[in-house]
Amino acid sequence: MPKVVFLPHETHCPEGMVIDVNPGDNLIEVALEQGIDIEHACEMSCACTTCHVVVREGFDSLNEADELEEDMLDKAWGLEPESRLSCQIEVGDEDLVVELPKYTINIVSESH
Repeated sequence: MPKVVFLPHETHCPEGMVIDVNPGDNLIEVALEQGIDIEHACEMSCACTTCHVVVREGFDSLNEADELEEDMLDKAWGLEPESRLSCQIEVGDEDLVVELPKYTINIVSESH
């Protein structure tokens, strides 16, 4: 059973967290279930970049990003080669280490 390690994030996950997941699980859904409040302004429909994450380890085990996700990622703050939208990530067979960026392009957040 793979694990997802969320690195500490000042507001969303101050202590960091390790979550057991199943291959095929959606990353943002498992994070939300565990209380990691990743922003998702478009309700996880791949229409914004507020759920942007950087996959520090295990990136190659993920499903491929489609053209729509890649187009959306071009608008993300702090884009890196290992960036993905967490609403589009299906966990593979390997453990993941995930970093939540410090900022999003979301000007207004309902949680603030």
